[in-house]
Amino acid sequence: MTIRCEIVSQDRMVYEDDVDIVVIPGTNGEMGILPNHAPVLSTLQYGIIKVRKGDEEHIFTATGGVVEVQPEIITILADASEDVEDIDIARAEAAKESAQQRLEEGPPPDTDAYMALEAAIRRSNLRLEAARRFRRGARGMPGFATGPSEEDGN
Repeated sequence: MTIRCEIVSQDRMVYEDDVDIVVIPGTNGEMGILPNHAPVLSTLQYGIIKVRKGDEEHIFTATGGVVEVQPEIITILADASEDVEDIDIARAEAAKESAQQRLEEGPPPDTDAYMALEAAIRRSNLRLEAARRFRRGARGMPGFATGPSEEDGN
């Protein structure tokens, strides 16, 4: 038995498939959603969405949003979401450095601009940490799982 999982960001459908389990970063902690789950409506916090189908596991970032759970479908409406395999590490690092540099130049003149810079840093940190922890086959990056190499004799 499976549950339909739809992950939608503001600009696109990020993921859609029938899956075995979905783990989401709810504001009150992680929630595991299995088929025939009781109906739930919740908000999401910054974090990781894990989707498992058979032996496959897909990992996505989420930067807030809402989730609706019905017995046969889970719909995640994320403010922004991305498969960890699609994260552009150089772009995330550049965005983080740019936002940090603007903060170091002095606080922005208004609260909205300050909050936007803080959100950019937080979003970049989430993307970088998710890539480091969950991305398959990323080599040459500190903290990335690389698997056996020729140097190890494997």
